[in-house]
Amino acid sequence: MFSHRKKIPIWVGLSLSANVVLSLLLIQAQREIGSVEGRSLVSMTDNPSGTPAQAQILSVNTGNTESPESFNPAPTYVPQSHHLTYQEWVELLAKEAEVAAAKQPDNLSVLAGDSISLWFPPALLPPGRTWLNQGISGETSAGLYRRLPLLDRTKPDTIFILIGINDLLKGVSDRQVLENYQQILQDLKWNHPQTQLVVQSILPHQGEQATWEQSDRLLQVPNERIRRLNQQLWTLAHSQGAYYLDLYPLFATPQGSLRADLTTDGLHLNHQGYLIWGTAMKFFSHMYLESNPMSPYN
Repeated sequence: MFSHRKKIPIWVGLSLSANVVLSLLLIQAQREIGSVEGRSLVSMTDNPSGTPAQAQILSVNTGNTESPESFNPAPTYVPQSHHLTYQEWVELLAKEAEVAAAKQPDNLSVLAGDSISLWFPPALLPPGRTWLNQGISGETSAGLYRRLPLLDRTKPDTIFILIGINDLLKGVSDRQVLENYQQILQDLKWNHPQTQLVVQSILPHQGEQATWEQSDRLLQVPNERIRRLNQQLWTLAHSQGAYYLDLYPLFATPQGSLRADLTTDGLHLNHQGYLIWGTAMKFFSHMYLESNPMSPYN
């Protein structure tokens, strides 16, 4: 008698294949890091002149998008208003979302998350999109959920979500993080039914080697816990019809901690780290999002 084999879902195979290719891209990006400090990857542009392509960034000051000519990339992106309080940040991001709602730019993509998303250098974001950065330092999954109404009038093609590390650092349970994530995805699906949602894995940290000013808190959140939570986020994302971009393997050492060459303080990313992330996003978009303009749950 033959036993019936359990079929492996198609999305599992696709995700595993994506991780293999992303790993190869990591190697390629590392080889090019030395020649791209302070600018975008040449390989991340379709410009025949060889000039690095720039992502368009929504500007709350002008109400327009910054053109490649007007934007001067720098190795690290420091927001001019990085001393704002949380509420002041919310008000600023609300204004930027209003700009996006009023202008309705083509190919709008949103970064939703905490300081790791907030500090993403615009020059390293995948080109060919208009980016609305909705990251806030110290943000949690509950905080992100509460401010989702800011996006209600916008019409993004894609929303990239990376949230959760601050929850863990503040003692929030894995179960609560997953419940908050489910609320986030359900809210976005309801208000943006044509939008592609991409859940990104929580990144590892350096633990005892971290120089972050609150590094003692990292010791209370083992990277193994983050890895297990990411597995649950993977399952949740697909159950909700969202995409999942597994960044963890690209940033982790064989021991599971954040690679020293990709971080500034053992928690946040440096230029090379954002280069890897941006490359992964570009590949993922090309392989999955651009070939499937409709959301997977439609």
